Amino acid sequence: MRAVVMGVTGCGKSTVGRLLAHDLGAEFADADDFHTADAVARMSSGVALTDEDRWPWLDAVASWLAERERAVVACSALRRAYRDRIRGVAGDDVQFIHLDARQDVLEARVRLRSERDGHFAGAGLLDSQYATLEPLEDDERGGRVDVERYAPVDAADAARAIAGTVR
Repeated sequence: MRAVVMGVTGCGKSTVGRLLAHDLGAEFADADDFHTADAVARMSSGVALTDEDRWPWLDAVASWLAERERAVVACSALRRAYRDRIRGVAGDDVQFIHLDARQDVLEARVRLRSERDGHFAGAGLLDSQYATLEPLEDDERGGRVDVERYAPVDAADAARAIAGTVR
């Protein structure tokens, strides 16, 4: 069982991913930790990454997944091509869990997170991420979870619901 918790910045990928990994007895990784220092600096200044910037990062995430039998990774994986790249390395059995919410809901969360934690992905990235986002297609393993009410208890509920479907 390998799963990618995906979505735009601020949707709760890391929180839900950690809880899901715990519930499944799986290893967890945050794809943010696979970014180069240059990529983090660019995103911190509000500059969206290009596909050329993303390929090595996605390959590193996919390699991490491929090396494990039970793993959950929090990774934006916004485009079908990015998910295909991950599947190409980690295998067709990878499941993608899309955490979805309206942009206006996430903007407030992202601003708060940036102010509170100094997270590099600010609200300025949301426009480009929503423009890039390609929802899961019918032939992709996984599903969509509405996280508009997101709070720690909702994240735990989402993780438990997902865990019941991906064991």
